[in-house]
Amino acid sequence: MEKALKMGKVSATGSFQLFVGKSMSTVIMAIGTIILARLMLPAEYGLYTIALVPSVTISLFHDWGISVAMAKYIAQYKAINKDEDIRDIIAVGLIFKVATGLALSLLSLFLASFIAITIFKRPETAPLISIASIAILSQSLLTASQSNFTGFERMKLTSFTLICQSIIKSTVSPLLVLVGYGAIGAVLGYTFSFLVAAILGFTMLYFLLFKNLKKSSPRRTDKIKTLKTMLRYGVPLSISTILGAFLIQFYAFLMIFYCSDVMIGNYQIAINFALLLTFFSFPIATVLFPAFSKLDPQNEPQLLKTVFTSSVKYTTMLLVPATAAVMVLSTPMISTLFGEQYVYASFFLTIYVIGNLFSGLGNLSMVTLLTGLGETKTLMKLSLLTLLIGLPLSFLLIPNLGIIGVILGTLFAGLPSMFLGLHWIWKHYKVTADWGSSVKIFLASTIAATTTYLSLPFLGTVEWLKLITGGIVFLTTYIIVAPSIGAIVQDDITNLRAMLSGLGFISTIVNLPLGVAEKVAEISSARKK
Repeated sequence: MEKALKMGKVSATGSFQLFVGKSMSTVIMAIGTIILARLMLPAEYGLYTIALVPSVTISLFHDWGISVAMAKYIAQYKAINKDEDIRDIIAVGLIFKVATGLALSLLSLFLASFIAITIFKRPETAPLISIASIAILSQSLLTASQSNFTGFERMKLTSFTLICQSIIKSTVSPLLVLVGYGAIGAVLGYTFSFLVAAILGFTMLYFLLFKNLKKSSPRRTDKIKTLKTMLRYGVPLSISTILGAFLIQFYAFLMIFYCSDVMIGNYQIAINFALLLTFFSFPIATVLFPAFSKLDPQNEPQLLKTVFTSSVKYTTMLLVPATAAVMVLSTPMISTLFGEQYVYASFFLTIYVIGNLFSGLGNLSMVTLLTGLGETKTLMKLSLLTLLIGLPLSFLLIPNLGIIGVILGTLFAGLPSMFLGLHWIWKHYKVTADWGSSVKIFLASTIAATTTYLSLPFLGTVEWLKLITGGIVFLTTYIIVAPSIGAIVQDDITNLRAMLSGLGFISTIVNLPLGVAEKVAEISSARKK
């Protein structure tokens, strides 16, 4: 348990660092996007959006799972102090990423005119697509550096690159548009931001991490063997990513075909707001990956079970109530931030975030566990199942239900894969969520959401006031109810304090609600005795 708690503390610190980086970069990027859209004419902004489609699509094939493989094996070898092997992993991974990124950038550059004239029927996008092609190589280098930072559990460095890229993009693009470069200026800013972030990431990787590792002199055959090992691990995972991306693009195509611009605009607002919840899920999933990579399921089965169960429980404690709060407060949230014109966005948001509730079953930890333990072929099969279910489901739901069909199709397509995946890890590793704890957390979140919903009519007519007071009502109710019904017990509070002790002032802030929860837990425990 001591080792599990130590891993949890490292994960919590990394989660916070990524949370800060992800939050700041997203906010900066959102502000930059708003400014850019206001400076450009709709036609120019459309050209800018179209120009990025080829590079984004082609960049799906630059990785082949090498980034995740680098993070996994670095974390694994770091745990047993094999610096020479870590050095080999970094060197081989970077060579592969540079080679594929360069090849795909040249391919995109070569196809720019063909895509612009023949496929898009917009010859004016050819120079824009050419400029955006450079970003493929830059993104390849950037993701390689970030994967290395993850493997070394240096999440602060990842956050730094995220923030730098967002700042550069959000300043350079608007400035170039402002001085008269239009869509070309926007694309130049986009490409330049990835280029600078990639150079910064590579520089930090070399001087802060790679340079300090013990040197080795592997033969060419060793490098090839290392690459084969990484590809064997990463390719199935990469295929899973490509399959998932294809399904998303297919749903987007049908949405454009069957839905009006107004409904699509409301849906995009809902998605943008739902990204707030990824501030929780993204850091958690990222920092859990090196933790699972360090575990030996054969020799440490009990530790694996403890880490998995704890990860599900503490993820559920955070993500489920946050999701419930967003669902019940979606209307004042949307109205406060985006105005009254997006009348459908709050309803779309409420339905869209339902998928986050499955974290209580362990789906978030399940994917990270399978990735960390090298079960990428299993993930590939699960992704293929989701695709095979999602394609016919889209033809049934989207033409008849529009945006609701898009949301429900995305949700339902992934359910069979999730349940099969949870069954698979139970069958092979005997790990599962603490179902009793998850049920109690769901119950506490439901009570808090219901209380908040019933109180909203009495909180005034001003939407921002409803949002603030409703949030206070939800948080207060959850903090009181959760420990009262055993969703949060004294051990959980003690463990959370230990895990969060490395978060500086954040741990001080979190200690306030934890202190209230602790008092309620003590009273509840005394009554039972």
